[in-house]
Amino acid sequence: MMMISPGGDNSDDTTAAAAADTDTLDDEEQAKPVTGTGTGTGTTLPSPPPLEQQQQQQQQQHYQQHMGPKAKSPPGLLRSLFPTLPWHRLPNLLTYLRCLSIPLFIATFYQDRPVTSSVIFALSSITDWLDGYLARRWDIASDFGAFLDPVADKLMVSTALILLTGKQLVLQFAAAATAETATTALKITNHHNILIAIPTSIILAREIAVSALREWMAQRNQRNAVKVGWQGKLKTATTMVAITILLLSTSTEPTTSPLFLSGMALLYVSMILTVTSGSVYFRAAAPVLLGK
Repeated sequence: MMMISPGGDNSDDTTAAAAADTDTLDDEEQAKPVTGTGTGTGTTLPSPPPLEQQQQQQQQQHYQQHMGPKAKSPPGLLRSLFPTLPWHRLPNLLTYLRCLSIPLFIATFYQDRPVTSSVIFALSSITDWLDGYLARRWDIASDFGAFLDPVADKLMVSTALILLTGKQLVLQFAAAATAETATTALKITNHHNILIAIPTSIILAREIAVSALREWMAQRNQRNAVKVGWQGKLKTATTMVAITILLLSTSTEPTTSPLFLSGMALLYVSMILTVTSGSVYFRAAAPVLLGK
C-alpha cells in the first residue's frame, strides 16, 4: 500500500523554487563587472579615457601654456606658424617696448633727427592700439597690462609735447634772430611758443585730472562709470597724429609751412576733444563726487 505524504506537492514546489533561485544567482554573478586589481580591494577601476580625448586635453594644455590661460580655440595662421612662442605675453611686451623707447625718442629729438624721432613716436602710437587689440582679440587681457598701457601712453605723449614746446622756443628764436634784432626776435619767439604751450598745458592738466578721478572712483568701486569712451579714444588718436606731424617740422622749415600748420591745427582740435571728453568723465562721476 502506497502512502502519500501530506504536503508532497508543496515539497516539489519548494525544490523547484530553490533551483530557480540558484539559476538567478548564477546569472547575477556572471553579469557582475570584474572588480579590483587582484588585491581583493573590490573597487571598480575607471576606464582609461579614449586616445582622442587624451590628445584633445594635451592640445588644450599646450594652447593654455603658449596662447594664454583662456585659450579655447586653435590659433590663427601667425600663431600656428610659431606655436612655441609666448603669445599671451605679446601685448605686455609691446607696452614695455613703448616705455623703453622714450629715452631713444628723446635722444633722436635732441640730435635734430626729426624723421627718426617722428617714426619712433608713430610706431609707439601704433603699439598703443595694437597691444589693446591683441589682448581683446585673444582674450589675454591682464590687470597689470590694463594698468601699464595708459601709463605708457601718457608718458610718451607728455614727453613729446614738452619737447615740442621747448623746440619751438629755440627754433623760432634762431630763425627770427637772423633777420631781426634780439628784442624783436624774442617777442616773435614767445608768440609762437605760446601757440604750442597752451594746448600742451591743457592736455597735460586734463590727463592728470582724469587719472586722479579714475583712481578716486576705483576706490569706491565706481571705475566703470569713468571708463574710456569713444571721445577719449578719438582725442588720443588726434593728439598722436598731431605730434607725429609736428615732429617732422625741421629747423629749416618756417612756422608758416603747410606741415607745421596742419600739425598745429590737429593739436588744437585735440585740445578741444581733450576738454569735451574730460567733461564727460566728470559729469558721469558728479553724483559720486557730490555725494548724491
